[in-house]
Formats: sequence, C-alpha cells, structure tokens
Amino acid sequence: MRKVLKLAQREYIASVKTKGFIIGLILAPLMMGGSLIAFALLKDRVDTTDKKFAVIDRSGVIAGYLAEAVDKRNAEEIFDKESGRKIKPAYSVEVVAPDESDPRAQRLSLSDRVRRAELHAFVDIGRDVVHPGDDPAPAHIAYYAKNAALDDLRGWIVWPINDRLRQVRLRDAGIEQEKVRDLFFWVNVDGLGLVSLDEGTGDISDAKKASEIEAILVPILMMMLMFLMIMMSVPGMLHSVMEEKTQRIAELLLGSVSPFQFMIGKVLGGIAVSLTSSAVYVTGGILAVRTMHYEHFIPYHVLPWFFAYMLLAIVMFGSYAAALGSACSEAKDAQSLTFPVLIPALFPMFVYFPVVREPASAFATVLSLIPTFTPLLMLIRQSTPEPVPSWQPAAGLAGMLALTVLFVWAGGRLFRVAILMQGTPPRLSNILRWAFKG
Repeated sequence: MRKVLKLAQREYIASVKTKGFIIGLILAPLMMGGSLIAFALLKDRVDTTDKKFAVIDRSGVIAGYLAEAVDKRNAEEIFDKESGRKIKPAYSVEVVAPDESDPRAQRLSLSDRVRRAELHAFVDIGRDVVHPGDDPAPAHIAYYAKNAALDDLRGWIVWPINDRLRQVRLRDAGIEQEKVRDLFFWVNVDGLGLVSLDEGTGDISDAKKASEIEAILVPILMMMLMFLMIMMSVPGMLHSVMEEKTQRIAELLLGSVSPFQFMIGKVLGGIAVSLTSSAVYVTGGILAVRTMHYEHFIPYHVLPWFFAYMLLAIVMFGSYAAALGSACSEAKDAQSLTFPVLIPALFPMFVYFPVVREPASAFATVLSLIPTFTPLLMLIRQSTPEPVPSWQPAAGLAGMLALTVLFVWAGGRLFRVAILMQGTPPRLSNILRWAFKG
C-alpha cells in the first residue's frame, strides 16, 4: 500500500506542479462558461444604428397609429434619462400605398430595397386583420427582413399593431374603451413551489417563488462541473500511461510495484488532482455566489453527492482509461481511443435538457440509474427543485460502485497483460480477450 501511495503522490505532484495545470484550472471554467460571461458583459451592447422600415397597410387603420407609436418611442426610449447616451436605435416608418394589381411584384421591389440597405425591413398588413373571416390569407401580418427571426424591430411592432386592432374592434362594436379597461388588464401567473409544514413548530411556511436560475441554471452548472472534472482527469490517465510505456518508464516502475498497483496508483493520483480542482471551483463558486447575495441558490444538500459521484466516476472511467493506455504502443493509438473513453460522459450532455425539464419522468429516472450516466444525470435531477426519492441516488451510487469494481478488475487484468507488450495494436478483440481471459 505504501508503494501505491508513493506512486499516487508522484502522479499528483507531476500533474499539479505544472504551469499547464494552473492555466487549465483558470481557463477551463472560462471556456465552459464563456457564453454566460460574454452574455453578461455584452447584454447592454446593442446596435444603435437607426432603422427605417416600410408599411403596406391594406386594412387602412394601422399605419397612422404605428407611425405615432414610432414617434413616441423615439422621444421616450432611445436615450438614457441619466446619462443622455443613446441606448436604442431610432425607428422611422415609410407608409407605402398597397399595389393590389400585383402585390407580389410590390413585395419583390421592397425586398430589393432591403437588400440595398435602403430599408431595414417592411411589414405587409392584410386587408381583414381587424375582423378576420374564414380565409386566413387576408388577415395575415407579414414581416420581411434579412434576419426576421431574431429582429428586435419585429418584436416591438407586435404591441402597437395589436393595441390598434383592439381599439378599432371596440369602436366597431360600439364600446367605449374607457368603460372596459379591465377587460384588457393582463394578469401574470406566478410560479410557486409548494406550501410546507414545519413539523417542529407546526407553522405553515409560504411557498417560495419559482426561479429559472434554480430550476435550470444550477443543475446545468453542477453537471458542467462534474463533466469538467472527468475531462481534466480521465484522458490524461490514458495518455500518461501510454507515454510511460513507450518511454520504457513503466518497465522501471514495474520492478518495484505490480501492474495492478501501478494502475491503482495512477487512478489515485487522478482522484487527488480532481479533488484539488473541484475544491478550488466549489469553494470559489460558493464565495462568489455569496458575495453576489445569491447564496439561497447554492445546493448545499447536493455537494456531498457531487463528491461521491466524482470519486467513483474518476475510479470507474480512470481505471479503464489507464488500462486502454497500457494497450497503446503509439501516440496515434491513444488519440484514437480518447473519444471512446469519453463516450459514457458525453452522452448525458445530449439528453440533459429533457432531464432538467422533467426530472421525475420515467425517461430521466431510467437513464440516471445507468451507472455510467449516474454521475451527471442523477446530479442534475438532485439539483432541481423537484425532490428525488431517496432510494434512487442510493441505487445509482450502488450501481456505480458495482460497475467500478468490474472496471477495476477487468482493467487490472488488461493492464497486467498489455503494459509490457509492444507492437500489438489495441484492437477491440484483443482488449476484451486480455480483460476477461488474461
């Protein structure tokens, strides 16, 4: 055991006392969460270039009101009231008379003006939008632009157009708008958790307001942190063993330790590296979140499970990564095996969103109980506001433990055969034969 610990210590020091480890420790979360950081930094940076759009109003009741709404917006919304800085683009509207003889040619002409940057977009309002009939075509409102799906102008014009339609419909029905203001008062549906009873005091606690951060962002961040720990440890074991084998360092080490001790030392070193990295990230994350006064979002109850899953995941994935590394005689062999080694950790990344949305569904439950998927998917489920039955994390951990024992056993047999073997490519048939038959 002392030799194994010495080997693990050597592996740990060789990993953490490098500039690459420090740089990776800093850059990895930045790369993983770069989009969130960029969004936070750039959320207030918008294109303030003025935009002109044309309106074809076949109904005859919307274009004038839309022009008034544009003037009001330009006067009240495009400049910051405190600094006077322009924060939004100004809009201008050009009312175009409808060409009923050839509407397609008119739309083509306006589209060409958009392509020449004379217009930003144009809107075609159908004839029957006020009182739609059975035929939906004359009741349409179409917005034409180069990038209509993500256009802020398209999102803005929806409100003044529908406000004008409401006014006209009330007028045509002979109803005074002032008498029915409450008819159009929009009431939001607040999302809340469940009311609970304090068994100690007997008091009824009010339900907490549901939060998208707690429901979506926290589980995803926990999953990404687990994935990051696996990525920082497991591939390195494969390449490290391959390098020591090809450089004949393994032959020297095997003069003092058995192949199984060699492999376990590698795995324990990887665990120590992962614990160091995760301790830095978890501690730093908690301090950062508490500084921003969002400590109520920290899933303290999940952190023990996080470390338990991580330790077993590193042993499970690391043992067979080290074993596969021992079967490689060239760098290209290790490169070709890196992706297969990471497949069990990559698959949950493709299904995490349905699991976040419905953590108690049969789909989420079954997948999270598959041992290779448990570290990421069970962690996601436990990080959501919806409670997970206590037997499921325990069953997932037990399944991981059983599979880890199998991987360590099979990996040890493969490692013992392949570590001193040179020139034999790591074919699947050879790997399975060495792992189970020796």
